[in-house]
Amino acid sequence: MARCEVCGNDYGMSFEVHAQGAVHVFDCFSCAIHRMAPICEHCRVQIIGQGVEVGGHWYCGGHCARAEGRAGIVDKV
Repeated sequence: MARCEVCGNDYGMSFEVHAQGAVHVFDCFSCAIHRMAPICEHCRVQIIGQGVEVGGHWYCGGHCARAEGRAGIVDKV
């Protein structure tokens, strides 16, 4: 068993996420999203879909990127 780094639950079916050279332990996907999802720099929502990354800045979509003055962003539908 391993302890979730977000909620502290010591759970027999916890899992590890390996990202950018670090290992994170979670007991559920919601804790993993809470800790790992980037946050839109315009509207502050956690980005759990694709999102848009422009010059090291994260946005939930093209609208928020454009609202922050980023040019050339096209939403894919």
